[in-house]
Amino acid sequence: MPQVVIHAYLEFADEATRDEAVRATGPIQWKTRTEEPGCLEYCFAADPCVPNRVTVHELWEDHASLVAHFQHTYYAQMRDALVGLGPTATWNRMYEVSRDSPVYRADGAVRTVL
Repeated sequence: MPQVVIHAYLEFADEATRDEAVRATGPIQWKTRTEEPGCLEYCFAADPCVPNRVTVHELWEDHASLVAHFQHTYYAQMRDALVGLGPTATWNRMYEVSRDSPVYRADGAVRTVL
């Protein structure tokens, strides 16, 4: 069964608002990671290259887990917290992953194929 990756970003009016978004949503991120079935990664973090951007990375065990997340109270809490901080721009994509492998081989060399 393929995993699902969410990659997104949100931009805010300034760096201070971005930092508040990361701070305010930290507890919700933690609860999502530790309590929602199928959540493997869930991180909303300050982008070190774009001062007003939060970069989003999510990894879900499967599509059903992601669908359940969209119905979960933590999703609603996250959405409400972020909307309340007034993002000025957003971009988002979901990807279905059918194959994966480590980036590095056992000998430490970079793997160039899956």
